[in-house]
Amino acid sequence: MKKVLLPLLFAATVLSAPVYAATSPAAAKPATANAAVETYRVQPQLSSMGWTGKKIGGQHTGTIALKEGTVLVKGGQLVGGTFLVDMNSLKDTDLTDADYNAKLVGHLKSEDFFGVEKNPTATFVITSVKNLKGDANGNNATVTGNLTIKGKTNPISFPAKVGVKNGVAAASGTAIIDRTKYDVKYGSTLFGAAADKAIEDNFTLTFNVIAKANGVAKR
Repeated sequence: MKKVLLPLLFAATVLSAPVYAATSPAAAKPATANAAVETYRVQPQLSSMGWTGKKIGGQHTGTIALKEGTVLVKGGQLVGGTFLVDMNSLKDTDLTDADYNAKLVGHLKSEDFFGVEKNPTATFVITSVKNLKGDANGNNATVTGNLTIKGKTNPISFPAKVGVKNGVAAASGTAIIDRTKYDVKYGSTLFGAAADKAIEDNFTLTFNVIAKANGVAKR
């Protein structure tokens, strides 16, 4: 069985998943200091996440699902959020042979990689969202937060397209994650893997997250 990497998340982005983000003039304005912080509920059925892991001579792609989450909105601007990823939902989308596909997914869920039996969820908590002058990909913010995979937590930052409009908050983008920081070392040359069998340490996670207002606010 070939050894491959699951790239997770949240979270976190170079799989061609459809991307949606609500935008409005308010999204580009500073949040009002005295505005209430509203809690929007993530809609897993409307959201999507995809992963890509590369190795010598090829790559694998797949999906993984958000279990639940919340987004914090203040003054019409996304300011925070917490996301829970269902690691058991991990799927491969590039292998057409059912037996090989199942073996790959089983290996990714094993202790060699993400140890899903002991770590059934991963989390991402946003710590800051800073305005970013629009880039070639349409990103308008830099999102920073703490990503927890396999019980290990590390800070990550990535560009994203974010917006809030008519009670809907949306965020989409791509994050690059170093798996070795989360004790996912299988196939890494940093930990003894032969160069001709190496799996890249970085994987990418694409995300398209939709959240809706639920009427809960706090000050």
